[in-house]
Amino acid sequence: MKHKFLLKELEGIQTIASIMDILHISKEKAIYYVYFLRKKGYVKTKRLSNNKRVYNISFENRLKGSSYYEIINQHSPIKIATSQIHLIYGKKPSLEETLVYAIKTKSLRTILASLALFKKISNWSELYNLAKENHVERQVGALYDLARKIMKTRKMTKRFRNNTLPKNNNFEYIITGLKSKDFKDIENRWKIYLPFNKADLEAYK
Repeated sequence: MKHKFLLKELEGIQTIASIMDILHISKEKAIYYVYFLRKKGYVKTKRLSNNKRVYNISFENRLKGSSYYEIINQHSPIKIATSQIHLIYGKKPSLEETLVYAIKTKSLRTILASLALFKKISNWSELYNLAKENHVERQVGALYDLARKIMKTRKMTKRFRNNTLPKNNNFEYIITGLKSKDFKDIENRWKIYLPFNKADLEAYK
């Protein structure tokens, strides 16, 4: 089969089983087609927590774009598999930009996985500017204090903390409707409801 036909039929997130089903072919043939498309630069492979492989098949992969999810997966023990791949071309997004993106997804798993980024984030000036631009300064602060409870992190600057701590008692959600039972101290400090409890953080131990 020509690669253009394969791209059209298989574009998206696939497994060997789904490729077999779509093309009505054997397992050996499906593995060969993944190998064939990968050699041409159209395939990115991810391994899930259960050790299962999934394949992101797209023409855009050949353009060497980076995605926020790839960056999170590089740094986090919690892996994300999603069909909503947003690729950025011409530059690799910073960790600071990736964290803000993760918060804005309002996805429980994406935000949980992104906590690992605090281990490496060091440009607090960039993070402050991005957070302010996207109106998530306090969300960043609350998630940082949460991350500190479960891992070693880069130290938040006094400027970031002083500029972002709330001046009133108006609470906001990170994910609408979700509150924490275990981290009330952080919630009260930042006036932000956290969507996680201690049990949610087991993957970081």
